[in-house]
Amino acid sequence: MSPARLLAFEILRKVGRGGYASDLLLSGSATLHSRDAALASEIVFGVLRYQAQLDFLVEHYSLRAIRKLDFEVLLALRMGVYQLRYLDRVPPHAAVSESVELVKTTGFRSAAGFANAVLRKVGRDPVAWPDRSTELSHPAWMLERWDREFGPDITPLIARANLLAPEIYFRVPPGAAIPAGLSAEPTGTSGCYRLISGEPTGFRIQDIGSQAVVPLLDLSPGLRFLDLCAAPGNKTAQALESGVRAVACDFHAKRLAMLRPLGVDVVHLDATRPLPFRAVFDRILLDAPCSGTGTLARNPEIKWRLTPADIDELHHRQVVLLQNAVTALAPGGILVYSTCSLEREENDGVIAALGLEPARTMRRVPGLQPGDGFFAAVISPR
Repeated sequence: MSPARLLAFEILRKVGRGGYASDLLLSGSATLHSRDAALASEIVFGVLRYQAQLDFLVEHYSLRAIRKLDFEVLLALRMGVYQLRYLDRVPPHAAVSESVELVKTTGFRSAAGFANAVLRKVGRDPVAWPDRSTELSHPAWMLERWDREFGPDITPLIARANLLAPEIYFRVPPGAAIPAGLSAEPTGTSGCYRLISGEPTGFRIQDIGSQAVVPLLDLSPGLRFLDLCAAPGNKTAQALESGVRAVACDFHAKRLAMLRPLGVDVVHLDATRPLPFRAVFDRILLDAPCSGTGTLARNPEIKWRLTPADIDELHHRQVVLLQNAVTALAPGGILVYSTCSLEREENDGVIAALGLEPARTMRRVPGLQPGDGFFAAVISPR
């Protein structure tokens, strides 16, 4: 068994239990050769992005409903079908034989012959997908929401963008130079570069959509800046480039460690409760916890876990967060509320619930703009 496929299988099994692929790949591939780590990442994200198509193909070739398959057998079949149908550089015999070995080594030896027979039928001929949800590999309810919000012509663009590996963007602080051997191009956001080739060692990897939020705060030296949901600290670090006096907060105690190297005051708090600050702040960033539907290209497992009820629950939490944040804003100050969600309830709906009138909004939609989907509203109460 190749270490890449073993790792991919174990990660997909843990994702099925609630884990997150990016975190698991980061820790699990640390000791792998870069080639094996890249293949493991390709298989994991490919299987998660195309899961609806893969499940249809498994049923199509096996003539058996996936609900009747043991989960580990289904994972091995998904991996095999993905490699056979979508990866040009993987020899078909390797995809078949190693997927069958996965079935054997996970305790389902009796299903090995079945898996072998199914995978040997897989080809690359065009398939008549049974519905739009399968073709676009997204839950039907999610596509229907985007139809209402963005229109039925835009929804397929969003969904197809989510099936592609995201491009890499990184942050170059003022005064820093891009070293020789690193190829990158500047974007329309100051300090944001798109990676073309090389390793951006020493620079923060940060999506272009994320980097577009902080400039909305109109920062300048000496301003008191509060970042309420700051971890892992990318936006805090970007704000510090402007010379602000920053306080960085987060609800998760373990994530506070990511903020301490920034050299700012770090506060562990639950921002759904009244904030503990006596002073007010000139600038506040509330990058609220959200569904993450703008990040499905890099976090594809979200689309298979999220429910409409989750979005309603998040809306109520976000309203409380914003209500508390506004109380800490100095007269004449600026607050930016942002999410990486595409859902109206988490964006405009939160602003409207408090009767606030944003001075400006920014909306980034995958398939229309590069990078992740983002929403930001600039709030400056009079």
